[in-house]
Amino acid sequence: MGATGGLGMASRIRIGYLGVAHGHGQAYATRFRAMEGVELTAVYDRVAERAHTFADRFGLSVAPSPDEVLRSSDAVVVTAETAFHAELCLEAVAAGRAVLCQKPLALTLPECESIVQAVERAGTFFETAFQMRYDPANIRLRELVQSGVIGKVGWVRRRHCIGVLFSPEFVTGTARWHADPAMNRGMFFDDAVHATDFLRWVLGEPESVIAEIATRLAVVEDTGLCVYRFQSGVLAELANSSTTLVGENTTEVYGDEGVIIQNHDDLVSTGPVLPANPVLLKLYRRSEAGRGWQDQGFPLPASHGERIAAVGPGFIESLRRGVPRATAWDGRQAVAMVLAAYTAAEEGRRVAIL
Repeated sequence: MGATGGLGMASRIRIGYLGVAHGHGQAYATRFRAMEGVELTAVYDRVAERAHTFADRFGLSVAPSPDEVLRSSDAVVVTAETAFHAELCLEAVAAGRAVLCQKPLALTLPECESIVQAVERAGTFFETAFQMRYDPANIRLRELVQSGVIGKVGWVRRRHCIGVLFSPEFVTGTARWHADPAMNRGMFFDDAVHATDFLRWVLGEPESVIAEIATRLAVVEDTGLCVYRFQSGVLAELANSSTTLVGENTTEVYGDEGVIIQNHDDLVSTGPVLPANPVLLKLYRRSEAGRGWQDQGFPLPASHGERIAAVGPGFIESLRRGVPRATAWDGRQAVAMVLAAYTAAEEGRRVAIL
């Protein structure tokens, strides 16, 4: 689960793609193309037209099978529909290739665990793509919490939202697979997994959850509200919706010696509507009450897309160091937290996270 299978300072890293259904793969490819020592090789997708479109845009060859991609690559990016993640990841790991897998890791816990076990047996490099772990303000927030600057943490609130279900593309267009239970479980599964990973990354291992998941403003599941209890005793609220137009506040952390407020850390709060003087991350300390809110000095990115695209060069950096930002196990745990929320909502009870 730690440093393994990296490529060190290899002069050239060849990157192939296994599936390009998820749009984030395009953001990664844009950054890969601009990097010295990185070469895009081949792309496979079960939908031939999709593979050809991607290949034409980014200068790859089209492969008739995953094997052809694996033969020409040192590492692969898996951005297929989630239902195909386990199959493609297992093929890549068996071939000894490094992997960057788009979240969610897989549809079920047994599938996630098969990936984790395969990576452990093979000793290959594997990273789950969670862009929140690359963001400088998120890294600083985590440092502040874990350093004890705000004392003992009592509770946390995370609002993590998008507005994609207001777009016909996500309801009836080519991106509709995101909301298809057979391909991706649902929109809460698809997007809340970012926030569950973030909360666990900051707060440690979760213990249980209560939740409500509903269809309110769209024709498919669009909103989930959860309360997680962590092994430390911290309580964390998670609000995730795919029908949110705009927002501002994203994370609040309340301790007995201080408070951390983070704004503008999801799609709907990074644009298109911003306050006159946006503050991304601020800190209040009881011991320095006279200073009031202390702006931590992080500039807003030009768009949320910059955070997503940062996964590309971040993956190459992690691969060279041999230390993934988020492992297959991290991907498994994030999925476990979301699936437990579904069970809690369906059965109307607190559910342990295993």
